[in-house]
Amino acid sequence: MEIVSSIALISINETLIFQIISFLIFLFIINRIMFRPLRNIMVERDAHIEKIKTDIIQAQKRFDNITDEINDQEAAVKKEANKFKARLEEAGNRQADELFNSVRLEIAEANQKAKKDIEAKLSEARKTIQMESETLAVNIIERILERRLQH
Repeated sequence: MEIVSSIALISINETLIFQIISFLIFLFIINRIMFRPLRNIMVERDAHIEKIKTDIIQAQKRFDNITDEINDQEAAVKKEANKFKARLEEAGNRQADELFNSVRLEIAEANQKAKKDIEAKLSEARKTIQMESETLAVNIIERILERRLQH
């Protein structure tokens, strides 16, 4: 083998071919050892990130569904509570009306009883006054006439 001496920067000889073969072997080895596993890890990482994103979206949807269900249940409970409140108010109003009516009846009965008692006392007082006035009239007549009347 003869070494050609030239002043050129790159000389084409056996060392260049050896360097090219060495570089290709280096590329093959680095591809097998480093780039393929790195690409596989990147693909797995991207798949994992996508899975996490879909899980987040599904969780958000479940959260929204649960929130909607809770809001629906809350509205139903409020509606039922309002109905119950209305029934209680209606029952309370009926009881109050019944109580007022019974009190009015009791007052009317007490008023009638008081009127009867007053009438009875008045008639008794009138009888007493009439008897006293008759006695008094007889006394006055006897004094005026100065004699006794016989009954």
